[in-house]
Amino acid sequence: MVEYHLPYPPSVNNYWRHVGARTLISRGGRAFRVAVCALLASQGVTTLVGPLVVDVIVHPPDRRRRDVDNCLKSLLDALQHGGAYQDDSQIVRLSIEKRKPIEGGLTIVQIQEVTHT
Repeated sequence: MVEYHLPYPPSVNNYWRHVGARTLISRGGRAFRVAVCALLASQGVTTLVGPLVVDVIVHPPDRRRRDVDNCLKSLLDALQHGGAYQDDSQIVRLSIEKRKPIEGGLTIVQIQEVTHT
């Protein structure tokens, strides 16, 4: 199992921007992706290739109401882009838990390869 401590991800509501007919990742979404890639690289990430179980614990940066599922897309895409796994289609089980706010926010991700699917 590997564990990563990452920044709090942007909501899916703020992750995408529409420019004409094109849909792009927002400036904040790109900054989050770059931060995750740098953190993974500094920890010597090894790309996992089999089926995966991913457990996520999020500590929002403040007490505002947030839908816990809205942060998953940007988080899973950044982990893939950073080399934690080849593709998020490898995930066979995904759990997310929201805990008390921490100033600045925090995301703890645990990824485990599984032998059964």
